[in-house]
Amino acid sequence: MADDQEFSVDSAREAADRGELREWVAEFLASPGSDNAALADQLAEQRPHWLGPVRLRFNELHRLAGPPDAPVLDRFDDDESDYLDDMEDSLDDGWNPPPLIVSSRGDQLVVEDGNHRVEGLRRSGRHNYWALVCFEHEADVDRFVEDPEHAG
Repeated sequence: MADDQEFSVDSAREAADRGELREWVAEFLASPGSDNAALADQLAEQRPHWLGPVRLRFNELHRLAGPPDAPVLDRFDDDESDYLDDMEDSLDDGWNPPPLIVSSRGDQLVVEDGNHRVEGLRRSGRHNYWALVCFEHEADVDRFVEDPEHAG
């Protein structure tokens, strides 16, 4: 894993303090490695209100991709195993990955970007990690913040 801190939890926190979290997410998703500017556009249009970084437990996240034994839409294949092993090694060596990108969809928190990071973090023994969460309405942000279930 690269030691690039441009897209770190700390830089996301600084962007949030400046009121520029949505812009941070758009730049992150368009950057090499993520290469998902289309997702940034979709989230900006459908869920323009952002919160974070907040620590979320993995068991409260709905992952779109994951290992064969997980309730996910897309299963990681054997080719991704080496990548996940490398990620786990990097985590063990002190790498702090970028925050997860999560959308609030009704009563679900969906991992939009970071499914591999969740799995690497989980394999390294962690049960939660930092996330940036987007919402459709500003009132949804307030309800989320007030809900004690989301304490990491």
